[in-house]
Amino acid sequence: MSHDAAEQPHPGARLGLPRSGPGSVATVGPRVLAFAVDSALANVLAFVVLGEQGPVGLYVLGGFAVHVWLGTAALGGSIGHQVAGLAVIRLDGVRVGLWHSLIRTLLACLLIPAAVWDRDQRGLHDKAAQTVLVRRH
Repeated sequence: MSHDAAEQPHPGARLGLPRSGPGSVATVGPRVLAFAVDSALANVLAFVVLGEQGPVGLYVLGGFAVHVWLGTAALGGSIGHQVAGLAVIRLDGVRVGLWHSLIRTLLACLLIPAAVWDRDQRGLHDKAAQTVLVRRH
């Protein structure tokens, strides 16, 4: 018996999320775009603060962490998420808030938790924070 694509489980199906469109699990392309925008912004901020001196790497990581943490808590996503049309939502429907955003951000800064996904394309950082990254549009 063959199954067509509509019958196959899709990322987010177990979470009650749609296959496509607003509210569906974010795909790789927009995730990479969001990370690139956030990383570029963190680099620019570090350069503005430090000029051409100092241990830039830690300042870049710190700037990245703070802006992703606060952006996710306040707006449901960082500037990169906004640009890429993505949002971080909690599975229980409650606003992400400072605590869950902090957990997610600190683990994302380690990179490995963000790179290890389950079948719903949730990284370990999302699982720990009880969140999922979805499309806004």
